[in-house]
Amino acid sequence: MKSILVIGGGLVGAASALRLQHEGAAVTLIDPGDMRRAASYGNAGHLGAEQVSPWSAWEHVRAAPGLLFGAGGPLDFRWRDAGLWGPWALRYLGACGAASVARGREALSTILGHALPAWQRLAALAGDESLVKPHGHALVWMSPARADKELTAALRNPSGGVRVREMSSADLARYQGVLRAPPAAGLFHDGTGQVRDPQGARDAILAAFDAKGGERVRAGAMRVQARKSGVQIQLSDGDARDADALLVAAGAWSRGLMRQLGTYAPLIGERGYSVQSRDHVWPEDLPTTVFEETSVAMSRFDSGLRATSFIEFASPNAPADARKWRRLERHVRDLGVRFSETPDRWVGPRPTLPDYLPAIGRLERAPNVLYAFGHAHLGLTMSAITSELIAALAAERDAPVPLEPLRIERFA
Repeated sequence: MKSILVIGGGLVGAASALRLQHEGAAVTLIDPGDMRRAASYGNAGHLGAEQVSPWSAWEHVRAAPGLLFGAGGPLDFRWRDAGLWGPWALRYLGACGAASVARGREALSTILGHALPAWQRLAALAGDESLVKPHGHALVWMSPARADKELTAALRNPSGGVRVREMSSADLARYQGVLRAPPAAGLFHDGTGQVRDPQGARDAILAAFDAKGGERVRAGAMRVQARKSGVQIQLSDGDARDADALLVAAGAWSRGLMRQLGTYAPLIGERGYSVQSRDHVWPEDLPTTVFEETSVAMSRFDSGLRATSFIEFASPNAPADARKWRRLERHVRDLGVRFSETPDRWVGPRPTLPDYLPAIGRLERAPNVLYAFGHAHLGLTMSAITSELIAALAAERDAPVPLEPLRIERFA
């Protein structure tokens, strides 16, 4: 491989472009330039190495009614987009069996075991090792009754190589002055962490890519073609680009590109919402904290304090549902967290496949096409190790993670 076109400038695409460049390829990164569209922009910044259990499981199906937005929960379905998520939901149910869940847990455990070290290598490659804060994270309950009911079961959940312990009174006291009242109980996860700032991390990666001679084209990919002799992309600005190989890493928008390449990719835009405030008193050393009762995660970044929540099944391009921002802001107020009255609001689609595993591999019908998408809630977490897997594929050497479970052809 001498030259490669990378479609998608989110964290997966940006990290892969930098890593491929480091391997000696001439890389052109194709991205429309609207950084707020992607899940990379507004996520919780959490490096979730503990999330080894796929969300496609019957326990989540049984719990869904109590989690619906109308019942006060984080789960919602945009009914106008049922034509998109309806067929996806049928495949999701088909992936909920015990054997499928076991295969998914094994695959996720393997790849997530590499996630944090890979991020530290990526930060070094980008020239800023402080991008990664490996200081763990907390899962807390504000209600003693809920904690008594749920903490022991949560402690038994599979967590891969991440060490989980019950938080001490000293741990909980760190929230004094940050929340209206400290949490009643919590679990601390050692072996996870966060990035210093999600958009800052992306900016640092792209700055290193630019400094080393990478080319960026700020346009959309309208048409992709793969031939034995190479690949070609027709761009939204009317230009065309040719190369030896192609990487599709366009997040939720990868579905249409893969269709053009003759491959079915049952992606859905599973959307999350966030609000961010520059005005806050969250200490720099207090890690990402997930408030279990409200399904809200809070993380401090260089750019401010961010609260994230919601799982909304909808078109990636659907207008935002302002009710979700208002509820998220109310949760923040109820916690007593100092926060702006007019926070920055964001909505974006997590690219999700029915079995909650990513698609990473080489396209069987067009071997000069690589792909990396469908990381769901773990796009930021897995972006660095994904870039290393893509580099191994491009160089035709053994990958550090078995890729057979991640083939997109599993949906054929």
